[in-house]
Amino acid sequence: MDKYLDDFRMNMKYYREKAGISQVKLSVLCACGTGTIGGIEAGKAKPSFDMMVKIADALKVNPADLFIRDSSKSRSKIKEALREDFNFILSKI
Repeated sequence: MDKYLDDFRMNMKYYREKAGISQVKLSVLCACGTGTIGGIEAGKAKPSFDMMVKIADALKVNPADLFIRDSSKSRSKIKEALREDFNFILSKI
């Protein structure tokens, strides 16, 4: 479950920064305390389902986009990293 929360918080930060929204502004848009967003991004707080939906709405993304994968990496970067890992493993066999 921690993997999903890590993906969520990393994607939340990515989409927040991409939209040019500060943590304080996002907290206002989500009607939560100013420390809530920072706590979630730092991995110190776990958002409720309702908060996850509010965050997605404020960031104008589908809630599923916050869980899928590390959105800051393009598919080509992910493929390249996997290719490098695979080649490294093959070289050890």
